[in-house]
Amino acid sequence: MASMLSDIEIQRALGARTGWTRRGNAITRTYEFPTFPAGIAFVNRVAEAAEKMDHHPDIDIRYTKVTCSLSTHSAGGITQRDFKLAEAMDELLP
Repeated sequence: MASMLSDIEIQRALGARTGWTRRGNAITRTYEFPTFPAGIAFVNRVAEAAEKMDHHPDIDIRYTKVTCSLSTHSAGGITQRDFKLAEAMDELLP
């Protein structure tokens, strides 16, 4: 099982990830796309990456805005797995 990061470790890791913020026991980011289909295409790419990593985000789609929330539920909070998936997601941007 992955171990939870300390508050300081989380803040340091957030400093390296543009657009990501902490919300309770999760990290979140809202991506904005020019069209609804572009946002859905991104979500599909995220789904493939998340499945390969066996770590799945909560995703909220609102027209051209896609909000992703990451938390390692089995550990009860934020772990390195969340930041690895956040990095992978950012690399999937067009």
